[in-house]
Amino acid sequence: MNPTPPLSKTHSYNTYKKKHTPIITSKAKQKMSGGKKKNMVVWLYKVITITVTVASVALTLTEAQKEADFKCSSEIATCRSLTDYKSPNVTTLKEIETLFGVKHFLDLLGANNFPSNTKDNFKVEADQVVKVPFPCKCGNGTGTSNQIPRYKVKPGDTLDGIARNRFAGLVKYQQIQTANKIPDANNITAGETLWIPLPCSCDKVDGSSVIHYAHIVEADSTIQAIAQQYGTNQQTLLKINGIDDPKSLQAGQLLDVPLPVCNSSVTSDSLDFPLLVPNATYVYTANECVQCKCDSTSNNNFMLQCEPSELKPINRWSVCPTMECSKNVLIGNTTTTSTDSCNSTICDYGGYNSRNISMVNATQNTCAVAPSGSDSGATGSSLSGSVWNKLLILIHFLLFFVYLL
Repeated sequence: MNPTPPLSKTHSYNTYKKKHTPIITSKAKQKMSGGKKKNMVVWLYKVITITVTVASVALTLTEAQKEADFKCSSEIATCRSLTDYKSPNVTTLKEIETLFGVKHFLDLLGANNFPSNTKDNFKVEADQVVKVPFPCKCGNGTGTSNQIPRYKVKPGDTLDGIARNRFAGLVKYQQIQTANKIPDANNITAGETLWIPLPCSCDKVDGSSVIHYAHIVEADSTIQAIAQQYGTNQQTLLKINGIDDPKSLQAGQLLDVPLPVCNSSVTSDSLDFPLLVPNATYVYTANECVQCKCDSTSNNNFMLQCEPSELKPINRWSVCPTMECSKNVLIGNTTTTSTDSCNSTICDYGGYNSRNISMVNATQNTCAVAPSGSDSGATGSSLSGSVWNKLLILIHFLLFFVYLL
């Protein structure tokens, strides 16, 4: 009888493994699979938590803004200024008019070039930008709104909430505290009225009169783009805002933008002198008897275009005074046409006093080019380089935490 051949090493190992390896049931496999899924969920939860934290910190870094401080060397000067306003909630033009103490609703319409028949219940969407006109007064090297807006404190209000929410960050709570001489920022009383000191200026820029406009910087905007949009140049924006590095521009920052204004024939003895009207806006003046608009797209050498408003006058005038340069030639009409195709003479608005509206014959050159912004000096830049550096550091921390997990 032949002996049984010896088993190979491989066969012996497989036999041993089969005898000693525990049998994993389908129930056990499900349990193990469930454990893996649980660990994956925990891991994803940690990643999401860290990501949200990083995003929150990044948003805080991006939104952190210093107090807006517009320089104004014209001591005791007063003028008209504009500011952006982005309501955090849906609102109406009437509510904005009331909040900022705009004296005449038509001023709000003109500042935004809305049709003059727009109703005060016109809906303004959340975060929609509306330009608000207000009077500015200079002193001690800076400009602030001339004792308006006035805000009545409501129950539950805080100075920080009023600054951030009601006035959308146009001022900081410290500025409200200082302007109203409040000893304790955490102690304000419902019912008291606070002055909200909006930043502004009355200074000329490069020797020219302008309207200073507090512009809220949008995300991904640049100094170059803002300058081009509003008819100025980069160097001017950097200079009047005290910005050394254009890369330091941040979303939400309040930027002093000098808006070029149309030339006018208004004389220095007029009650509305100087009548400064920036491009793509209009105003009512002479007790609302005259409407003047500035339109750089019209071929009129950036001259103010005025005409009778056909509105009922205000301030003790029962009817509007005569506005004729000669018989049947009203303000805004062309009186003579020169043999030179570029020049014409029109009946122009010259100002008003307590009784009358004055007119002048003015020559307009329709062939000249309207002023526009130019690119010079600094290069375009988007949001703050320092903010992006901090974001990169935070991203590295995020990757490190994910690695540890």
